[in-house]
Amino acid sequence: MIRYRHIDAGGHRVFYREAGDPARPALLLLHGFPSSSHMFRDLIPLLADRFHLVAPDLPGFGHTTSPAGFAHTFDNLAEIMKGFTDAIGLGRYALYVFDYGAPTGYRLALARPDRVTAIVSQNGNAYEEGLSGNWDPIQRYWREPTPENREALRSLLTLDATKWQYVHGVPDETLVSPDGYTLDHALLGRPGNAELQLDLFRDYATNVALYPRFQEYFRTSRPPLLAVWGKNDPFFLPAGAEAYPRDNPNAEVRLLDTGHFALETHAREIAAAIREFLGRVVSG
Repeated sequence: MIRYRHIDAGGHRVFYREAGDPARPALLLLHGFPSSSHMFRDLIPLLADRFHLVAPDLPGFGHTTSPAGFAHTFDNLAEIMKGFTDAIGLGRYALYVFDYGAPTGYRLALARPDRVTAIVSQNGNAYEEGLSGNWDPIQRYWREPTPENREALRSLLTLDATKWQYVHGVPDETLVSPDGYTLDHALLGRPGNAELQLDLFRDYATNVALYPRFQEYFRTSRPPLLAVWGKNDPFFLPAGAEAYPRDNPNAEVRLLDTGHFALETHAREIAAAIREFLGRVVSG
């Protein structure tokens, strides 16, 4: 049974999905752009008998609401998620990170490495070789944050662009429900949301700057890590997954024949991989 809750964390009303017995090993699921915890709707029921699952909506996404004037940066997203884990009493947990969830979750790991029992990275990048050429317009905005370069990125917030993220690289598009990208687009269209998304595009440069620190964390802490990756991702290339074992001998890589939103087509395969992986590396 999935429960749908809100809790205050640092002045934010954080929405989250929760399932499973809190006495079991915890898995904190962090979504990416332009989605929300809704992306885990199929995965959570497949794991709830074995794990305590918690999936919050990041500030600016889903049903989480933030105070006026909140600066949407990845440092701030991580701080709110840190406060969220404290507010719900989540002491130790494995991380499931996807897209924006990766730099957010890896900041949590840097701040509190003793709390992270393992990591599942599903198209959650931490290496420059994982960035595809589709990042070029965003990287141009990093280098030259002009109004013109900012305006050029608004095309990434359209329904067509959101749908493309879901279906690109999927061998059979009829397997992808329209519910996910339709909901994402509706939430992106809320008043003021486009501007904060453009702010996050610019701030993503701070994540790339932190890649060396993330990699040092992998080398020194060596968390058990499963990189389970849609190999046809138009943004994060398989090279990003294959780089993890270079720094972390406890990293495993599994590539799937699908795209960026791998859970849309391979939720059962990913759930089986997580059950086997966490069953080995996280004690109950």
